[in-house]
Amino acid sequence: MHMHRRRPVPPLEARLSAHLRSTVWGPAEFIGLPPRWLVAEGLLAGCVGAGAIVGSTVAGAWYGLPGLADGEGGLVSVAALALYLCMVRAGRALIGIVAVLGVCLALQAPQTAVGLVLAERGQVESVVVTSVEGGPGSVSGHGRYLCSVADSDGVPLRVRIWRGCGQATRPGDTLAVVYDSKGRVPPRGVEGGASGSGPLRDLGGWATALVAACVVAVVRSYRLYRPTAGPQARPACDPGS
Repeated sequence: MHMHRRRPVPPLEARLSAHLRSTVWGPAEFIGLPPRWLVAEGLLAGCVGAGAIVGSTVAGAWYGLPGLADGEGGLVSVAALALYLCMVRAGRALIGIVAVLGVCLALQAPQTAVGLVLAERGQVESVVVTSVEGGPGSVSGHGRYLCSVADSDGVPLRVRIWRGCGQATRPGDTLAVVYDSKGRVPPRGVEGGASGSGPLRDLGGWATALVAACVVAVVRSYRLYRPTAGPQARPACDPGS
């Protein structure tokens, strides 16, 4: 009876495989649970990054700074967060995941920032519908109905309203629109029964995913030893601490 033995992995091949795994996903050179200070560092990096992405966008909408309100400041924060992860030598795949989640959060933040500004200092007024376009069969507008409206003085708004504009809306109908009292964000239609928790909930999901990815990336970047110029390596930190 012949027994098949597994071919031993050559040392060079094993080292290359370990190096590739360490480069892509991070070395994670710890036994058991990761150090608590390392988890705290990942939480801090993720919270600061998510806060900078959302905070810069909200500040831009509040103070009327187009570069920040459009999410450009958030994208800069994403780049800074990715650079930090590169500096701690996190896994390349995890850096990519953090960057993708950060970009998604930065792209979602502008609409939520506008909603927050209107919720804080918005004023509701009635406008008159002048025309209705769009609908499920339209190419533009994502299948929404878009209403062109004018204020009480007959001055048309520069933006078309989709919130509150539906299939039954006709020219001459009135819609409720919320304006920014300082004119720094565009007006929006008011939907009956709608609340501001939806966009915030979606933004919270992206932010939570970003923080979690940062924690994993920082934790897996942990190395017990770092190469030095001499023939020996010394610990990067005291394992007993």
